[in-house]
Amino acid sequence: MEQQKVWYITGASKGFGLLLVKKLLASGERVAATSRQLDALKTAVGSDSPNFLPLAVNLSDEQSVNGSIRQTLSAFGRIDVAVNNAGYGLVGGLEELSDKEVRDNFEVNVFGALNVIRNVMPVFRKQQDGFIFNISSIGGFTGTFPGFGSYCATKFALEGLTESLAAEAKPFGVKAVIVSPGYFRTNFLSSGSLVVPEHPIADYENIREIQTTHQQNIDGAQPGDPEKAVDVIISVSKSGNPPLHLFLGPDAYQLAKQKIAAVEEDMLGWQALATSTNFN
Repeated sequence: MEQQKVWYITGASKGFGLLLVKKLLASGERVAATSRQLDALKTAVGSDSPNFLPLAVNLSDEQSVNGSIRQTLSAFGRIDVAVNNAGYGLVGGLEELSDKEVRDNFEVNVFGALNVIRNVMPVFRKQQDGFIFNISSIGGFTGTFPGFGSYCATKFALEGLTESLAAEAKPFGVKAVIVSPGYFRTNFLSSGSLVVPEHPIADYENIREIQTTHQQNIDGAQPGDPEKAVDVIISVSKSGNPPLHLFLGPDAYQLAKQKIAAVEEDMLGWQALATSTNFN
């Protein structure tokens, strides 16, 4: 019989995080779930199971994260899987966005994940076992989305650090996976998860069109079923040989292939000149 695991999940009051918490609890797993608002988290999950540990955590505060890791260990004795799911979208041209707006985006999407990684890795090293899922986006692999430059940059950063983390953590028996979903029908495009610039510039009509399309046409009509996405993540967590890059959804696969083909085209087109750079 498979041993039940202990999961630590950030951003657990909605989206993939909430679905993951509910599915894991239903299957008997133990789950420590974090959110900025404890009451909202408890209401969303709707469980009084002893296997559920709701935690109010400010991911930007490393001491808050450290405290939640210690609470999880106190309650469950170990942590087997950490999921960095918390994050939000920021849609606006790079010229339009203030320094603070971009830094705030990185604070949650990148440094929040780093705070978790720094505090869970000592646990995993001691156990000589562990699994880290960093929830990115197809926008972390291909950045050709006007208006999503900051968000894509945070996810590109998450992809890069996950690749390094996987290599660094491998000697300790720790696995790391970067999850890159396409469009799934969560509340990611709702006003609570998608932030717009405080000072938009009128000239950027193309960005306003994309913003409007995402908020009024795509939101609620995304092709991906988040329940099925969460099932894939749970399946991967049981694999002895998980992928480093986990693309979720046919659209993510299509966009990833387009990016790979575009990079290959650039490389081939300029290879003779670009590789003539060594000392003779």
